[in-house]
Amino acid sequence: MKQKDFLFNLFILLFLNLLIKPFWILGVEREVQNAVGAENYGIYFAILNFTFVFNMLLDLGVTNFNNRNISQNTQLLSKHISGILTLKLALGLIYLIIVLIVGVCIGYNGFQIKLLLWLAFNQFLNALILYLRSNVAALLMFKTDSVLSVLDKLIMIGICGLLLWGNVTQKCFQIIWFIYAQTVSYLITAAVALVIVLFKAKLVRLTWNITFFRAILKQSFPFALLYLLMSIYGRTDSVMLERLLPDATGAYQAGIFASAFRLLDALVQIAYLFAVILLPLFSKMLKNKENIVPIIKSAFSVLFFFSITATVLLFAYRTPVLSLMYPQIGAESVRVFVFLIPCIIPVSMTYIFGTLLTANGNLRILNITSAIAIAVNIVINFTLIPILEARGAAIAGLATQTSIGVMQFIIAFKQLKIPFSTLPYLRGLLYICLLIATVYVAIQYLHFGLIYNLLICSGMAFIWAFATKLIPLKFIKEIFC
Repeated sequence: MKQKDFLFNLFILLFLNLLIKPFWILGVEREVQNAVGAENYGIYFAILNFTFVFNMLLDLGVTNFNNRNISQNTQLLSKHISGILTLKLALGLIYLIIVLIVGVCIGYNGFQIKLLLWLAFNQFLNALILYLRSNVAALLMFKTDSVLSVLDKLIMIGICGLLLWGNVTQKCFQIIWFIYAQTVSYLITAAVALVIVLFKAKLVRLTWNITFFRAILKQSFPFALLYLLMSIYGRTDSVMLERLLPDATGAYQAGIFASAFRLLDALVQIAYLFAVILLPLFSKMLKNKENIVPIIKSAFSVLFFFSITATVLLFAYRTPVLSLMYPQIGAESVRVFVFLIPCIIPVSMTYIFGTLLTANGNLRILNITSAIAIAVNIVINFTLIPILEARGAAIAGLATQTSIGVMQFIIAFKQLKIPFSTLPYLRGLLYICLLIATVYVAIQYLHFGLIYNLLICSGMAFIWAFATKLIPLKFIKEIFC
């Protein structure tokens, strides 16, 4: 795939997601938390992240292995899908049983168990969607995958919007309704994705083949281990926060953490879209021994611009932004937010260089770096959460993401023998200086209100990106011409 094709497909994917997901995360999901309260949402958020920790059992690395494998060998789709779909159903049952057992063992009971079961089922549906989408992406059907990437959120916006603002019930919004809406949206999206993949694969029936299962799981095990390690260091902050502190305090602090985490989560989902395209693209290009440097430079320039701009603007306007989003707990969220929002920078780098190492088959190195990140995360969380509560978990998250981002950045260049001078460091540094100066001037002298100031600063950010050639003007030409 040429750089022009990469940029065009990336533009379509970003456009659809920027059209739907910000309204979902900053509008509907935020309104749900305000409606149910920080404590109830904190319990939901902690249990949700608990189910994420065990997501490895749902997949055992099959999705990432499949993405890389099918993109390199598209003829294997018809042969593999009947067996892998059967395997996914079996893994889903095992996952539900283990999550329930461990949940009971760590003290979940009553209503928490009900939430746990529904959230675990939703995780199974989401994992199924991701597997089906991995086939679509591996076939380089990026426009179709772009639609599938937002379909579930579009459905949930309709359902939750009706419940929140449609006056269809006299009861106050309940967190369990939110989970039911997820279930319905995932079911519909999974059905649509399944029809598309089955049409491409011309599948007749599912097959139960133990030998095939063993062969697939053996090849996907390194991917499974990597996913498990990433889930542990990426999702345990809120779980440890809720478990290490007394019941009421733990739930409330988890809610504060969740409110500060929401904007980071929105940004991470945008950055993740790069990995959706880059994994099959890097895999195919590396197999064909094509030059990947232009794609790396393009992805780095765009993600660097995105992550730096988001961090500087949101850090500068953190108090008015969070006070607007959460009138009751915004001030408390600010203290957590200052440590969480910079995480988008190292996370963005892992979506380029971690994905590159995955496509190159360097799973052992990735697993070692992830194990180091877990050690960093657990030590800092156990040390800081009892003292700083939600702020301690945020500091642990920032330290963890920074360490993993730096390690993968250095290793990727060394493993693939890419010169470090490939990337536009000086242009990036100049852009940062100009952006910070612009934001400072805006804060001191522009008093048009939060939204207008953010729009003005964002517009200037684009001007500086083009002026410094961090983002060359030819990118725009390659997208639209």
